[in-house]
Amino acid sequence: MLTISDLTFRMQGRLLLDNTSLTVPAGARVGFVGRNGTGKTTLFKLITGEYGPESGSVSVRRNMRIGQVAQEAPGTDISLLDTVLAADTERTALLTEAEEATDPSRIADIHTRLIDIDAHSAEARAGAILHGLGFDSEAQARPCADFSGGWRMRVALAAVLFSEPDLLLLDEPTNYLDLEGTLWLENYVARYRHTVIIISHDRDLLNKCCNTIVHLENLKLTSYKGDYDFFEKTRAERLTLQTKMKAKQDAKRAHMEAFINRFKAKASKATQAQSRVKALEKMAQISAVQESEVAPLNFPSPEKQIASPIINLEKAAAGYEEGKPVIAQMDLRIDADDRIALLGANGNGKSTFAKLIAGRLQLMDGRVVRSEKLRVAMFAQHNMDDLIPEQTPVDHVRKLMPNHPDAKVRARVARMGLGAEKMDTKAKDLSGGEKARLLLGLATFDQPHLLILDEPTNHLDIDSRESLVLALNDYRGAVILISHDRHLVEASAERLWLVHDGRVGPYEGDLEDYRRLILKGPGSPAPKAQSKEKGDKAAAEKSAAERRREQAKSRGNTAEARKRLQHLEAVMQKANEAIKKLDKLLATASTERDAKRIRDLATKKAEFERRLNEVEEEWLEISEVLADA
Repeated sequence: MLTISDLTFRMQGRLLLDNTSLTVPAGARVGFVGRNGTGKTTLFKLITGEYGPESGSVSVRRNMRIGQVAQEAPGTDISLLDTVLAADTERTALLTEAEEATDPSRIADIHTRLIDIDAHSAEARAGAILHGLGFDSEAQARPCADFSGGWRMRVALAAVLFSEPDLLLLDEPTNYLDLEGTLWLENYVARYRHTVIIISHDRDLLNKCCNTIVHLENLKLTSYKGDYDFFEKTRAERLTLQTKMKAKQDAKRAHMEAFINRFKAKASKATQAQSRVKALEKMAQISAVQESEVAPLNFPSPEKQIASPIINLEKAAAGYEEGKPVIAQMDLRIDADDRIALLGANGNGKSTFAKLIAGRLQLMDGRVVRSEKLRVAMFAQHNMDDLIPEQTPVDHVRKLMPNHPDAKVRARVARMGLGAEKMDTKAKDLSGGEKARLLLGLATFDQPHLLILDEPTNHLDIDSRESLVLALNDYRGAVILISHDRHLVEASAERLWLVHDGRVGPYEGDLEDYRRLILKGPGSPAPKAQSKEKGDKAAAEKSAAERRREQAKSRGNTAEARKRLQHLEAVMQKANEAIKKLDKLLATASTERDAKRIRDLATKKAEFERRLNEVEEEWLEISEVLADA
């Protein structure tokens, strides 16, 4: 299907690929991973022929159709459905010819071929793909010009999926999708009947879709059979083995060199010394493991917690046009220790809700009560435009630290994960990930009590996303998260709220329940938040012991308390199991003297222990409440 042989390629003098080879068989679903800037997108351009290799070759099967997402669907007056249908060029050409052909024999051939390619079900297939990517029937009939750039990218993705190329190339396709679209795409790619290569930093997408992982590192392509989790485990084992082999070889070389230096001048040992010189020259050099560290993210926690609730909504409504609220009738509270992830398709009001909570959008109706000392920080992708292109990270931070010496300003920039080589780089020349780090650092500069993150992972690679998870777990304030990265949501959020049909409320179930609901397809009922009665009840549920005691005394709600108690017991059990596993892994890492792994495991263990202590305290308080009741 695809064969890469001894490929070498440079971009503007920088070596990206060095004498590397790879074979991708037909039908493989390949996840292509590697740090940002290593050359993954460049390899796609080599495969499509946009770039030519410096040496070596990239070859594909003769007459193979290669498909990749266009940079943007055109803003024309053609409907979304017709735009997607036009992507099947053979069908379009045959239908055009059928209208003009007069030869009965040719007309018969055309219709036979249309039947062979299942042309008559094309509209249904195109409609199903568009629906999966977030376009209802009404939207599919509207012209492309009606939609913004992000939505047009979805149309471009739908078009390439509909054309079903023999080799499908997808470069970070989830960057312009919401969680619902990501779940649908994950399912679609997992069932794709041809070959697909997907560049992604979404761990769950790679695990669900791929049966092979190709890693680009140190200018080489290395293939691993299995999903991303298996790749990560196998690679760690390989690096450990390589380190041990390197140490053994270094010891052997040192021994041989010592023998040569000692006896090369003695006639009786000259022959033996010479043979060792030859053996030393023939010994293949095992390279040292080169692991580039990912700078940690850091969100400064508030110096002092404020009392809950930090925000209380009563019959609240918000929107952009008077009399037409996007979301309404919200009776919710946010507490100082809440970790909330917002579910719901794009366009339902997640960002509207986030802006309302952040104070960037005025209330239309109802009431919002905020804690007097509340500080809120918000990060959203469009905030990239807030950076001043000609100013460096140091310039941006110095505005917030006008009376501090340069050394302290630079130390603060370093805490954002921007090293010395990036501190004086103009914002316009920073990568997407570096801009995201700078914006996150600027947003959280004043130690906010509430952190709102709207799609924070779009420019972060997998390792940086793990750093984000650790940073959120270390952060001691409340978090509201909007993300299509399922791994981030599951690792960081404790509560799920659904934004749908103009309402916001707690969602019954977990992400796997939500995934199954989304994948039921166009004919399934839309996902619903809890009913008003249930929503009010769930919204009133609070994690702090003081709230539990107050609730039980005022309402005598022992049934709800018992349910919460059972949940906490399950959390405690899982936390204890995780701590035991981490202890075993720490013992192994200590034996192998793997300092980085020891540090990472110790950080994770400390976080589990902190969370376990919090849950145990709540469990004790609720137990006392039940005893009193």
